[in-house]
Amino acid sequence: MSIFGYIFLFLVIRWLYTLFTNAQVNTGNPTRQRTQSTRVSPQDFELHLLSLTSIVIKADGKVTQNELDYVRQYFVSNYGKDRANAIFKVFNEVVKKREVNPARICQYLNARTRYESRLQILHFLFGIAQADGHVSSPEVSVLSQIAGYLRLSQRDFISIKAMFVKDQDNAYKILEIDKSVPDHEVKKAYRTMAKKYHPDKLIDMDDAYRKGAEEKFRKVQEAYETIQKERGMV
Repeated sequence: MSIFGYIFLFLVIRWLYTLFTNAQVNTGNPTRQRTQSTRVSPQDFELHLLSLTSIVIKADGKVTQNELDYVRQYFVSNYGKDRANAIFKVFNEVVKKREVNPARICQYLNARTRYESRLQILHFLFGIAQADGHVSSPEVSVLSQIAGYLRLSQRDFISIKAMFVKDQDNAYKILEIDKSVPDHEVKKAYRTMAKKYHPDKLIDMDDAYRKGAEEKFRKVQEAYETIQKERGMV
């Protein structure tokens, strides 16, 4: 491991010590909570995200190599091999041995990330579930629970789910509209969703999240084009 890797590993271990020894104190002390930083550090974010991935991967009672490869590829391609290895090492040695509390993790993220960022977290987690070629019912159930903890609307959950789970009228679900709406409402919905998922919304996030936003933006465009062809819209 490089010097950077060891430094990062030290920072992560220090974070874990603080998280697990002070969790109860922070929960019961409103004054201390108000003084906490409202921004999430890269180390905190990565480990919280990895903890959520472990919940999704185990949701259907089996862990596939495709799912593990999807997660590793994500971290290596976006954070580098040394940094990714340091994260996985700490996760396997410390976090993985403790019970992962999704409600607490999401509560932490809610206080430190924007709504658009949390939409991207859900999108990433759905990608993991689909890595083995199928999003199972138990995985959908767990993802729905996490979406609730992240305070995401049901309409947004259904929209992102439709990007991964093939179902009837998926294009309409992605645009968050009913199939019976008139053409002008379809156009209005497209503009709204394109604005919501525009990559510029995550300009302050890392490349991985901007790529995810671009993928959602593309799915919205494809859904709109599908409806246009279906209706013969000009």
